[in-house]
Amino acid sequence: MTERPSPARDASRRSEREQQPLPPARFAYDRQTWKEIAHLLANLPVALLGFTYVAVVLFTGALLTLTVIGFPLLAAGLVGARQLGKLERARARALLNVDVAEPSPLPLRGGKDGFFSQLWLALKDPVGWRTILYDFIRLPWGILTFVIALTSLFVLWPVLPFIARGLANADRAMVRGLLSPSDELERRIAELESDRGVVVDTAAADLRRIERDLHDGAQARLVNLAMGLGLAKEKLLEDPDAAASMVEEAHGEVKLALQELRDLARGIHPAVLTDRGLDAALSAVASRCTVPVKVTVDLVSRPVAAIEGIAYFTVSELLQNVSKHSMAKSASVDVWRSDERLLIQVWDDGRGGASLDGGTGMRGLADRLDAVDGLFVIESPRGGPTTVTAELPWRDRTPGQG
Repeated sequence: MTERPSPARDASRRSEREQQPLPPARFAYDRQTWKEIAHLLANLPVALLGFTYVAVVLFTGALLTLTVIGFPLLAAGLVGARQLGKLERARARALLNVDVAEPSPLPLRGGKDGFFSQLWLALKDPVGWRTILYDFIRLPWGILTFVIALTSLFVLWPVLPFIARGLANADRAMVRGLLSPSDELERRIAELESDRGVVVDTAAADLRRIERDLHDGAQARLVNLAMGLGLAKEKLLEDPDAAASMVEEAHGEVKLALQELRDLARGIHPAVLTDRGLDAALSAVASRCTVPVKVTVDLVSRPVAAIEGIAYFTVSELLQNVSKHSMAKSASVDVWRSDERLLIQVWDDGRGGASLDGGTGMRGLADRLDAVDGLFVIESPRGGPTTVTAELPWRDRTPGQG
């Protein structure tokens, strides 16, 4: 049986450790120190490569700007400088443990936007110009660090770790200052690129759904209606009773087709939302839910149509999930405005267990809200209840907007 340590014994051991003398000071010739020394020694050849590139390519391009080929050569030099910056970031990650994010690539489209627009985009690239500045100032710094590191290996080796750490910290500062992307701008660009893809995919999926619903629903009924009316026309003279029966069936098909078209139009953008706003539209959605739903909309004014539409379809999808999956006895929908945000909360007392990976359309809702800088939070423990909170940015509707 393992003896359980007592608190008194632990305190005694801590006291003994505290009374032991501190370990003697030693020089930090560890793995990281050698990596920093290797980085400082490699500064000179790398700086020579970068400075030569800047001098030959960019200075030549700058001198030739009076000719036709000057600006394209300068733009190509800036694009190539990005590759030198990529190599330097990789070297800093490997030897200095500096994790610098890669900047977003230039959105060059192979001339699809026009040659001159692509040329101007490359010429004003801030990442390329910062890399040029980095390579330009690195030559004297590379010579200095190479000489100091190499001399210290033979003459000042007892203090070399401290020298290497100080020079490496200066290198880290240069890499972060000149080779790092603009954090906020680059993050925003990456988010917008991702959100644009989500919006495009969502729009394509909606179009496919509308096409499928039209083909399988109203279109099929209208085809049957045309065939039925054609047969009724043929039998109108020889068998009026049968023709009347066929017309009656066609009348029923017309009603069903109209109902399906109304449902499809409601799924695209319901008229009640356009005419009367979220309160009436969400009340209509709640009335079709198989669970009793209490709807509370506390809005003094209406947001823009795009935000209002996303809010409507978010609640509609969530209430469909409540009807199909929750096994709830009651539910509620609350909509209100807080500062510059539109908040939506849908609650039910069902069995819970909802998640973004649950296969109930939650992931699609989260992506749709994220595309407009919204938030989507699910609290749904096993056994319930489930609370889904959605936030959307609030933008006021202009007076002339429907």
